[in-house]
Amino acid sequence: MLQVNFAKKIVNEVRKLLNEEIVVMNTAGTIIASTNNERIGTFHEGALITSKKNEKLIIKKEDESLLEGVKAGINLPICFGKQVVGVIGITGEPIKVLPYAELLKKMTELLIQENFYKEEMTRQTRTLEAFIFDWLELREWDLAFYNRAELLNINLSVPRLLILIKVIREDQQLFDLSMKWRSERNRNDLCINWGNDRLLLLLEADPPLDHYSLKNKLYRWKNEIETSNHLSLQFGVGTIVQPTELKKSFLKAERALHAITGHNWIMFDDHLTLEMIMEDLRLDTKKEFIQRTISPLLEDEELLQTLRVLFERNFSIKKTAEELHIHINTLHYRIKKIEDHTSLNPKKTKDQFTLYLGLYILDHYTK
Repeated sequence: MLQVNFAKKIVNEVRKLLNEEIVVMNTAGTIIASTNNERIGTFHEGALITSKKNEKLIIKKEDESLLEGVKAGINLPICFGKQVVGVIGITGEPIKVLPYAELLKKMTELLIQENFYKEEMTRQTRTLEAFIFDWLELREWDLAFYNRAELLNINLSVPRLLILIKVIREDQQLFDLSMKWRSERNRNDLCINWGNDRLLLLLEADPPLDHYSLKNKLYRWKNEIETSNHLSLQFGVGTIVQPTELKKSFLKAERALHAITGHNWIMFDDHLTLEMIMEDLRLDTKKEFIQRTISPLLEDEELLQTLRVLFERNFSIKKTAEELHIHINTLHYRIKKIEDHTSLNPKKTKDQFTLYLGLYILDHYTK
């Protein structure tokens, strides 16, 4: 049986093509959607007849006094498969609206089919999302879990690689890309929406991880998606794990995604070094570290930039001075000012590392 909201959608679509009054009725003969709001909720005897006989009904002017709630026009059964699910009517002089009748019927039934398959795919997607969530959280697998996997045609015996994808759109709404991945790649790969701005990609993968091949594969998909959908993607890649250890790969993929900075679009967790430690530190600890180290420089962009270039040039005085277009003596003067402001001597290894860490946290984790 037709739902009211979908019946309204049908009316809105049809009225783009026809100026005549359109009504949609359920199989009980009640008008559930119409271009004339006053008729909604009223009984239409012609629709009841059409529904029971499953055939077109022409209503003439003289029939208006014989049948309850009708107007001259044509009623057509709406079928899904072999079942009548509703009735659609065009109000007007029958001879004038007759040419539109079969076209209207076919268009309506196509809309119903499209809506059905869309709802079915949505249901399957939600079922898959719930299963993967349980896969990540369940410590022990029971028979019911194995049965769900079998129904979803998911292999629980092969190693897996989990990848988190951040979807960046201007409207901040996640575009549903999961079906596109499943339809065009390995049918055993899984891809689902994960929150408001992420996708979770689960691949079958045999160790060791081929970083080069995977990066190329993801890059081709990234370019294809970004070009056609006006968005950008970032990939955090976990590690290959046994299916019972999927949560480990998820946490590593999450850490890798957080570590992406600048113009980078992908990060492999097994390439992380310093980032591993940084991701495990609380934000308030990072802020406190900055406060104890380089906070006196925050109001002096010249000194901050000097410190950045020093580290970028591996503390080469000559190369730093050249890039900053200043005299070497001026650079030494700035280094002395950095020491005076922070009580950290950039020429001492421990203090130099402390300054580097403070600057690294400032640039990567507090903006």
